[in-house]
This record gives sequence, structure tokens and C-alpha cells, in this order.
Amino acid sequence: MTDMIPAWVNGTLTPVEKLEVHRKGLKHKAVSVFVMDGDKVLIQQRALSKYHTPGLWANTCCTHPYWDEAPADCAVRRLREELGITGLSPSHRDRVEYRADVGDGLTEHEVVDIFTAEAGPTLKVVPNPAEVAETRWIDLYELSAEVARHPARFTPWLRIYLEKHKDRIFGALARV
Repeated sequence: MTDMIPAWVNGTLTPVEKLEVHRKGLKHKAVSVFVMDGDKVLIQQRALSKYHTPGLWANTCCTHPYWDEAPADCAVRRLREELGITGLSPSHRDRVEYRADVGDGLTEHEVVDIFTAEAGPTLKVVPNPAEVAETRWIDLYELSAEVARHPARFTPWLRIYLEKHKDRIFGALARV
């Protein structure tokens, strides 16, 4: 079965196969989640088997919604599927659009609903090895500094979120 995602073709939202969307650089729907514990954020290193940006560090999870799936439902689903995280209630922070080269002739042109979810230090995280190589908690300020020092270690979208949309995503935490 092909993996169809909502993309705009000639101004109309239509289901398009995921790899085709990225090959053609079509604008498409996406969801990103940042799980927080105070000023710390849970980030993931993408599995080496991913077809783009393998091994790079990204926000807690990022994905494409199913055709008729609400963004909040998608956020909850992918937290569970990628990281085994359940019981959180993601809060919608903003919607942003970006375009980025992700290598190998592929382009992400996403309209992203961004969510945050507050978790405690006892959060159980069980990464799906097909999706995630590793996870770690990092202070938001330290993450921003690390991305600035070593941008090639991080996905283009995480760099964009931190460089251009940090205040909109993290509010007062972004100004610390």
C-alpha cells in the first residue's frame, strides 16, 4: 500500500504518494511535536533507515497526517508510533510554512501544525527502531547553541523552527 499524504496540486488539496511529494517539492500538510519537561525538550535522532535525513537530530516527532486526520490526532498517534509515548495532551502552538532541501533531490515544503506537550521526568519513552535511533533530553537554550555550532547534525526543519519560529513555538521559554 502506498503512503498517501495531503498535498496541494494546482491549488487543490489531494492525496499524493509521500515520496512523490518530496521529489516534486509539493506543498503538503505536516505535524511536529515538541515534548517538554520544563525548559528541556525531548529530541530524537532519526533512524539510519529513513529515506531522507537519516541519522540527523530532530524535534520529538514529525510526520504527515493521514488524509482526513486532524492534526492533534496525528500528533498523539505519532508520539505513540515513533516513541511509545502515551497519555500526553499536545497543545497547538502555531502553523508555519517552510521549504527546505533535505538531500538526494528531495524537498520538504510543509505547512506544519506545531504542538507542544508537557511531560514529567518519569515519562516512559520506547523508541521504534524503524523510526528513531536515539533520544535525549536537552535544555532549549543548549539545543539552540548546539544547532548554531553544528547545524549539519540537525534536520533542516528543526534548524528553521529554532532560527525563525522559536518565540511562536516556545513562548516565554524562548526568551530565557
